[in-house]
Formats: sequence, C-alpha cells, structure tokens
Amino acid sequence: MKLQVLFASALVTLAGGLVAPLPVVAQVAPTAAEVGRYTGLHAAAQRGDAATIRQLVAAGASLNAREAYGRTPLHVATFARQRDAVRALLAAGADPSLLESDRYDAVTIAAVADDEETLRILLAGGASAKLTTSRYDGTALIAAAHLGHDGVVRQLIAAGAPLDHVNNLNWTATIEAIVLGDGGKRHQATLKALIDAGASLKLADRQGNSPLALARARGYREMVAMLEAAGAK
Repeated sequence: MKLQVLFASALVTLAGGLVAPLPVVAQVAPTAAEVGRYTGLHAAAQRGDAATIRQLVAAGASLNAREAYGRTPLHVATFARQRDAVRALLAAGADPSLLESDRYDAVTIAAVADDEETLRILLAGGASAKLTTSRYDGTALIAAAHLGHDGVVRQLIAAGAPLDHVNNLNWTATIEAIVLGDGGKRHQATLKALIDAGASLKLADRQGNSPLALARARGYREMVAMLEAAGAK
C-alpha cells in the first residue's frame, strides 16, 4: 500500500523553545486489494483506459460514483497518474471539486504527489485551486508548501490559490514551508514563490511566532535572509 504523508499532529520542541508538530500519514492511495475490487469506471480509471471510460459514460455510468473510501473515478485516476483517464473523465463532466473520505480533492492529491503534469491537466480542465480540503481545513497550496513541491506551488499560485489561508493548526502555506520543511533548496524555492506572490509575512502561528521567528528557531539561514530582505519582522 502506498501512503502519502501530509500535515502533522505530534509535537516537538524546536530551538528557542518553539513548538511544532511532526508529520503523520493522512492521504492514502487505493490499496492493491481495493484496486482488485474495482469495476466499471473505477477500474477503467485505475488502468488509464480512456476509451472504456467514454464507452461507459455513453452507456450511462455515473461519473461521480464513489467506492468504499469515497473516491470517485477522478480521484482514482489522479492517484494512479493516469492522465488520459483524467482528461477523459473531465471531458465527460466529472466533478473535480468532490472530496474523498479524508477530504482531499483531485487537485490536492496531485499536489501532494508532486505530480505537476496531472495538476496542469486538472486545472486546465476546470478544477479549482481554491478549495478547503483535508481534515486540517487546509488547501492544496498549504499541502504543497509543507512538502516543498515548489513547481506545484507556482502552478497553484498562478491558478489563484489563496495565499494566506489559515488551517485549523493556525498555519499558512508560508508557515508550513518553514515549520514542516527541511530548509533545503526546494523549500527555499517554495518560500520565495510565496513571498514573490505577496503572501503575508505577518500572520503568526497559534503561539504568536512569525514566519521569521520560526525560520530563525529552525536555523534556516537562507530562509531568514529571504524573509528579512522582504521586510519580515
């Protein structure tokens, strides 16, 4: 079973006494056993069979039918990176705003997977980068920033993702890029994209720590320099 990691729950103490959560497993792709039980559109989506998708839709199959975990065929195709299936489902009218049982839409699934090409197809096909998703009331942008998926972040920003959405951990995409990032090149590029797009550098975490304070506490010198150059306090 392939698991994808997103967001956080357990607490750790950072340098300077700041507290931040550790990531836990949240987003779950279909298991082999689940895939083995798929029929109809779900099975065609999993194997990327666009021709069969079109045939089934023409015969009246429900585009937004859900399997046991609440996944639609579009969710399944996105998890499987079956881009022809994604195109066929969107062209037939599949609803890209629907959430599966963990409250992820197709855009957030692609964002977490660092799947820029599938994300591009979804956004071109009418999917929104603005939805509130996940059990953390976050967004695809927050998820991508957390993971340092800088190319995905730039796509989502261009698609109008809310820069300053605050999830129920009281974190923005900017904060997650710092607190849950590793301070490396991709998280630096992610932070730069957010700064360049005009994301707020004033919104603080639940303890009142600003992005700059959090970057200093983590010892992320490059991020600190970037934030200071942008006027962060």
